[in-house]
Amino acid sequence: MHNFANPTRFLAIANPLLPWIWAAALILLATGLYGALVTAPADYQQGETVRIMYVHVPAAWLALFAYGVMAFASAMAIIFRHPLADAAAKVAAPIGAAFCFIALATGAIWGKPMWGAWWVWDARLTSMFVLMLFYLGYIAVWQAVEEWDMAATIARVVALVGAINIPIVKFSVDWWNTLHQPASVFKMGGPSISNDMLWPLMVMGLAFNVLFLALHLTALRSEIAARKLHRLHMHDVGAQ
Repeated sequence: MHNFANPTRFLAIANPLLPWIWAAALILLATGLYGALVTAPADYQQGETVRIMYVHVPAAWLALFAYGVMAFASAMAIIFRHPLADAAAKVAAPIGAAFCFIALATGAIWGKPMWGAWWVWDARLTSMFVLMLFYLGYIAVWQAVEEWDMAATIARVVALVGAINIPIVKFSVDWWNTLHQPASVFKMGGPSISNDMLWPLMVMGLAFNVLFLALHLTALRSEIAARKLHRLHMHDVGAQ
């Protein structure tokens, strides 16, 4: 991992790969949406509203994954003092927050016809809402604290504390009574949904992950440039 610690070396690898990653993300999104909107059947109970699942579920997966990236990068910053770890965590936060919001919003849209309410305080919804608050709190730290080292220290703590919520979100449907159905894709015994619905869902999940990678690398490249400008500015101020 320390092979990528040098920003110049990291950019030399990331820059040529980015166009290909963006192209892969767009192809996967197009394929997944075609499967979700055209080839996948309507649900016998939910009808056409089940198609929200193909955005809602991958967005929720990605929201958890992105926060895991933040927590892992923050741990790497504490343990190994990796030069790019804090930057990787910082730029992952707005992306993860966006996907978390998409998951909450599409869940509300899906829940209205199914449950008769836009929102209920069940375990899954509440824990996802808490995840959104941790995202916003992490972003707020970087916005509110001007001194970068202090902001990084506080942000690492927020990221690692918030990671406790990830398994709560994942297993909330198993630990408590909720309106959400139990896991139907990643579970013992294999998926319990039909292949006609499963493959577009998995393609959309992969598309969202590749899209996250493209957005993350693009944002990290911008963050590296911003930090270089910041160091130059501080050097100029100190020289005056």
